[in-house]
Amino acid sequence: MPNKAELIVKDRKIQVSNLDKVLYPKVGFTKGQVIDYYIRVASALLPHLKDRPLTMKRYPDGVEGEFFYEKNCPKHRPKWVQTAQVWSESNDRMMNFCLVQDLATLIWAANLADLELHTSLSRKDNDKRPTMMVFDLDPGAPADIVQCCQVGLWVRDLLGQMRLKSFPKTSGSKGLQVYVPLNISVTYDEAKDLSGVLAQHLEREHADLVTSNMSKAVRKGKVFVDWSQNDEHKTTICVYSLRAREEPTVSTPVSWNEVKNCLKKKNAGLLKFRSDQVLSRVEKLGDLFEAVEKLKQKLPKKWKI
Repeated sequence: MPNKAELIVKDRKIQVSNLDKVLYPKVGFTKGQVIDYYIRVASALLPHLKDRPLTMKRYPDGVEGEFFYEKNCPKHRPKWVQTAQVWSESNDRMMNFCLVQDLATLIWAANLADLELHTSLSRKDNDKRPTMMVFDLDPGAPADIVQCCQVGLWVRDLLGQMRLKSFPKTSGSKGLQVYVPLNISVTYDEAKDLSGVLAQHLEREHADLVTSNMSKAVRKGKVFVDWSQNDEHKTTICVYSLRAREEPTVSTPVSWNEVKNCLKKKNAGLLKFRSDQVLSRVEKLGDLFEAVEKLKQKLPKKWKI
């Protein structure tokens, strides 16, 4: 593979460089392979990035080097890279976030070693309204994704009592995430209130395994049900994004049957997917997360648990 290349997507030219630079040293996975993965998964990934302000997490020296978050879209971006003005609470000002609207922009971001794609739960035209509600299940050692599967199934069942469908995906790191598509007019406060109530209920019912407390001191051997992600000032890892782990693992949509099987067999490896495995899954299964961008669901005005 040449170390530099010019890729042409429609009428746009993207210069890519340092293609043989190893970004995942433990497995020899290169920047060229990162770009190749994002090109090949783009048909499934792009609908989940479209119109969502992106926070870049860049690893110019690979996953073992220093990284930095970049909210403001780089000034040296091509003219065709679209942006959205969004208030940044941490920076106390309006910022121009990148929008990954097409394949050319995705390649451009990957060439910047933006390994992880962190997106808003809102779209640019209505940044005060989330299109989904999310539960981020984070295990505290020695708990792992197997215990997250049990908690995820409890979350699914509680949501089912409210006639809400939910969709699981791996975080690509240690845990599991449960997404509830909304795609109607819902406020962040409404989503946060309900998710918080459900998390606290699970903690009361399963105190030996679940905590809704963010403190790391209480997480040992438990699963933290992080409901606080339902916030306009926070982002979550986008489905199909690479993660900066030892291997190029991916935040991967899975079926509830796969979640149950992982729990039954107590095998965390069943829900660990590298980039090549994800590409095979997409080819075979399509986009298991497609409904998250389309399904319209109402949060209950009143709920009993």
